[in-house]
Amino acid sequence: MEGRTTLQKATRATRMIFLMSGLAMASWAPMVPYAKARLSLDDASLGLVLLAFGGGSMLSMPVIGWLASRYGNDKVIGIAGALMCLALPALALVQTIAMLAIGLFYFGAMLGAVDVAMNAHAVEVERLEGRAVMSGFHGLFSLGGLAGAAGMSVMLASGLPLFACALSVSAVLALIVISQQTSLLRTANRAVRQSFALRMPRGLLLLVGALCFVSFLAEGSMLDWSALLLRDFRGYSAASAGIGYACFSVAMAMGRLTGDRLIAWLGPVWTVRAGAMLAAAGFLMSALMPWHATALLGFVLVGLGAANVVPVMFSAAGRLPDVAPAVSIAVVTALGYAGLLLGPALIGFVAHATSLPVALAAVAALLMLVAASAPVVRR
Repeated sequence: MEGRTTLQKATRATRMIFLMSGLAMASWAPMVPYAKARLSLDDASLGLVLLAFGGGSMLSMPVIGWLASRYGNDKVIGIAGALMCLALPALALVQTIAMLAIGLFYFGAMLGAVDVAMNAHAVEVERLEGRAVMSGFHGLFSLGGLAGAAGMSVMLASGLPLFACALSVSAVLALIVISQQTSLLRTANRAVRQSFALRMPRGLLLLVGALCFVSFLAEGSMLDWSALLLRDFRGYSAASAGIGYACFSVAMAMGRLTGDRLIAWLGPVWTVRAGAMLAAAGFLMSALMPWHATALLGFVLVGLGAANVVPVMFSAAGRLPDVAPAVSIAVVTALGYAGLLLGPALIGFVAHATSLPVALAAVAALLMLVAASAPVVRR
């Protein structure tokens, strides 16, 4: 009975950490225009500086995978989560481009550390639960993202100073970390103990990572290109073009919150196969059908289809033999972030050579490869 109570507390704490991570990441988005105006950045300069965020995440992940395996996911979540709380207030105050880049690198590194450790912890919780729970965790991340963006926007619209808004969000993040860290599972000294070394992923781990690259690329495509498709090809105004990403985000959150039951019904292989095919159909509908409503419906299908692909991939990575879960999660997460960062740029090159609808249709072709490779999650 005591063991079951401990597991219930760990499951609840994992949900809260995923919620906290989504809240932290999304709270930065409404702050971007303020940073741009304060430092008088043009779009090109801002784009380069923003790469520091992804760079910090990607560079920290291999190291964090080893640290989490050596010292425990709970300790990494507690320390990195606490340090992450310093980032948003600092980013609200930076006065130079260099300091903004350093701040974003630090924020990305801490958020990446929490990301790796919380997913590795989720794999352990899922193993002990004996049923699929990963999609629900990722659903809480999506809800945190919606709450973070909306909450920060509301506070800023009410006239509160940027620093006060950032400090308020950080206080909430700190409260979640402090209150939940002691309920996390103790995993120190239970995984690999070898010295840290960067190694190229091989075999099944590389394949799962490549599939995560494509899945994150599809999500990044929605973030960076959905509004442009609606404005330039479907007749939406610039002010209303953001509704496409909103449709995608809400559909993804709903898909993840119901995903655990779906996985229990379909199994992981068919969840990935059907999800990737549904997302591919959504991309084709949005890219090739010239009507207003079909574009939005396509974005909804992408959100519903892609919702549970990455959670299932993470669970599969955490079960790979001869690799500590934190290490395998670090690899697939880093490759996923690479897709999130590099994918939209690759789509831009294809769009420049052809057109944006053709480029988005190419994403559908990549998702069909994910569907064809779905059996890898069974191994």
